[in-house]
Amino acid sequence: MNLSYWEHKTWISGIDFTVVGSGIVGLNCALRLRERFPSARIVVLEKGVWPQGASTKNAGFACFGSISEILSDLEHHSEEDVLQLAQNRWDGIQWLRAYLGDESIGFQNFGGHELFLEEQAESYAYCLENLNRINDLLAPVYKAPAFKRHPNMFRFNKVVPHYITNTFEGQLDTGRMMASLLLKAQKKHIHVLNANAVREYSECTNGVAVKTDMFEFNTKKLCIATNGFAAQLANVPVKPARAQVLITKPIHNLGIKGTFHLEQGYYYFRNVDRRILLGGGRNLDFDTEETTEPGLTEVVQNKLETLLAEVILHNSPFEIERRWSGIMGVGTEKKPIIKQVAERVYCGVRLGGMGIAIGSFVGRELADLSAE
Repeated sequence: MNLSYWEHKTWISGIDFTVVGSGIVGLNCALRLRERFPSARIVVLEKGVWPQGASTKNAGFACFGSISEILSDLEHHSEEDVLQLAQNRWDGIQWLRAYLGDESIGFQNFGGHELFLEEQAESYAYCLENLNRINDLLAPVYKAPAFKRHPNMFRFNKVVPHYITNTFEGQLDTGRMMASLLLKAQKKHIHVLNANAVREYSECTNGVAVKTDMFEFNTKKLCIATNGFAAQLANVPVKPARAQVLITKPIHNLGIKGTFHLEQGYYYFRNVDRRILLGGGRNLDFDTEETTEPGLTEVVQNKLETLLAEVILHNSPFEIERRWSGIMGVGTEKKPIIKQVAERVYCGVRLGGMGIAIGSFVGRELADLSAE
C-alpha cells in the first residue's frame, strides 16, 4: 500500500511503542505505557474490526474460578501458585472496576454458583468436603469465606439440590467495558489501527521493523498481546482454544440472576438483558476446538441447547437469537506468560479463559516489562 505523506507522518512515524492486539491486555498495556511515558508515540495494531480473540466475545464473567476448578488446579499446581492466581484475578477485577467505574462496565454482583448434575453427585460431595480447606487457602485474598453451600433457589432441573456459591463473583457488560477502554485510549492519544494484521517483524539497528498486510514501519519496542494467536508471532507455549456461545431472545419473567458454572467451568451461563447467555463445550472435542478459526460445530451447539432445554430453562419456552465463538489462549499451566522474547520484543499472553479477571493485570505488567 502506498501511504500518503500525511498518513505516514501522523500514524506510523517515530513510534516508540507498538502493541499488537486491541483486546483487554493490549489496551491496558497501551494505557499503562501512556501513564509512564506521557509524550511517547504509541500505536495499537488490530487485525480485526474488533478484537479477534475473546475480548469482545466472552461471557462477561467477573469471576475467580469455581471450587471444582480450583481443586483441579491443585492437582497440577502448588498451593502458592493457585493462591497467587486467585490474588491476580481478584486484584485485576478490583482494578478494572476502579479504573473504569462500575457504571461504565455494567458491573453487578449477583454471586457465582457452581451447579452439579445429578450424575456428578460424587464431585459435589468432594467439593463440599474440601470447602473449608479452599476457604482457608484463599482467605488472604478475600479476607472472608468465599465459598458456601446454597440451595437450588432458581429451580434448575437434573442438578444436585445445592450449589456451591462464591458470594464475591460478579458479571459485567463486555461491550461497554471494551468501549470504555477504547475511549480512554483515544482520549490519551493512543492510535488504534484496525483491520491491520501483523505478518512478521525483525529487529534492526534502531528497534523493530514491523510488516503488516497494509504497510511497513519501525518501532522502538514491540508488545505482543494476541493471547490465543500468540504462537503465530512468538515462540511461546500457548494453544488456541475456541469457545462457542449462544444467547436467547428475551424471556418473559426470567428470574435467574448470577453467573453459573458446570463441569469445572467447561460450561457457563448467566443472565443478561432478560436473556440467558450460555457457552462452553470445548471438552466435547478438544482437538477440533484447538483452532484459531472462528466457527460453530453441531456437537457443541446441540449440547448447549440440551442444557438450556433440560437443565436451565426446562419450564420456560425460549428461542436462540445469536451464536458466536471466541478464541482463548491456554496451556499446561494457568499462569500467564509475561516475558521478553527478543531484545526489543515482549509478550503478555496465555490468559487461560480468565481475560476479564487478569487481562488488566497482564497488560500493565507487560507495559512495565517493556519499559525497563
